[in-house]
Amino acid sequence: MDEPVDKTTLENGVRIVTRNMPYSRSVSMGVWVDVGARDESVLECGLSHFIEHMIFKGTRKRTAFQIAKEFDAIGGHTNAFTTMENTCYYARVIDSQTETMVDILADIFVNSIFDPIEVDKERPVILQEIGMVEDSPDEYVHVLSTQNFWGENPLGRSILGTPQNVVRFDAQTIKNFFRRLYHPDRIVISAAGNIDHKRLVELVGPVFETIQLRDGFPQRIKPRGRSVVTLNHRNLEQMHLCLSAPGMSITDPRRYACSLMNTVLGGNMSSRLFQEVRERRGLAYSVYSFLSSHVDTGMFGFYMGVDPKRARETIRLVMDEIDRIKQEPVDSSELKGAMEYTKGSLLLASESADNQMVRCAQNEIHFENDIALETIIDNIEAVTAEDILNTANELFNRGQMALTLLGPIEDDQKEFEEILFK
Repeated sequence: MDEPVDKTTLENGVRIVTRNMPYSRSVSMGVWVDVGARDESVLECGLSHFIEHMIFKGTRKRTAFQIAKEFDAIGGHTNAFTTMENTCYYARVIDSQTETMVDILADIFVNSIFDPIEVDKERPVILQEIGMVEDSPDEYVHVLSTQNFWGENPLGRSILGTPQNVVRFDAQTIKNFFRRLYHPDRIVISAAGNIDHKRLVELVGPVFETIQLRDGFPQRIKPRGRSVVTLNHRNLEQMHLCLSAPGMSITDPRRYACSLMNTVLGGNMSSRLFQEVRERRGLAYSVYSFLSSHVDTGMFGFYMGVDPKRARETIRLVMDEIDRIKQEPVDSSELKGAMEYTKGSLLLASESADNQMVRCAQNEIHFENDIALETIIDNIEAVTAEDILNTANELFNRGQMALTLLGPIEDDQKEFEEILFK
């Protein structure tokens, strides 16, 4: 089903993984670093994301404009993203432009100068990004929800950082963080598409071998989720609700059962919550469940945006569905449907070079090996109704949940606590 993954490890620990897709006319490549917002101190919160922006702002060879112009000239697409545990710089081009893409990506990663002038120019852009999220309540409630559930742990902070920190960061601070945490053994170069592994190693090897080995990395502290209700008043038309419960780590063997349970509860249009909350009762336009997984822990979440007057009714319905999945095994047709939906999503995604690039990198970072699509599908098909029942009872404890509300809320916290914790 999948083409095999080739892997080379450079002498300094940088890993290069590729999956050849001979039917593809494109190549997707990402430079991944196993460093993210979780690895920052309180005063460093936002530095990983700031570096993500600054990587494209000039090297010893290219200005920021030249980087943008050269990518545009080859019809390429490039971007970057930061998560709690990873940062990725990626690009996709047609296969005939692979060498140019590799040259630019390698240059910006290894030779970025973090020019103070560019730092000052980019700072207001990041402040606008923070403001944009805060102006989008359906996004901002997720930021508040992670803070509410994880508390003071770095997982509870915003990836974007705080305005106070962003204003304070200067070029030297950014350089110091980059040099201190971007260890070569935490770097994975992943590529998928019409790519020759040996040729890619020849192109990137000499550049990435110049990254020096470093000692020391901040320990990631595993948090415990909090049980709390937090009301955040804002004059909005809707009430935005996020319910959080313990989830699974990325490597937990029970993750397949957890994924299917997510699909059953709120993962698609035939899910229980979508049908009950939206289709039958018309309480919400947007309602879904989701998984947020990390290397050692995770969060299972529920989101909905509703009429403020019907917030209590909606929360009761969600809690009813949680109680139901803890008490009654999922029937065979519902389980079969969740399996087929999940397998279909995986197989469709496997046709994309971008998705394959991401999968290769994440498998290497988390498992140090490739996990074949056939193996994943076998594990999905092996999940039973009893597995989902057991998983629901392990995760969903009323005394281990957090509820976050954003909107025109009155001061009736005790009423919501009673709904959640009764």
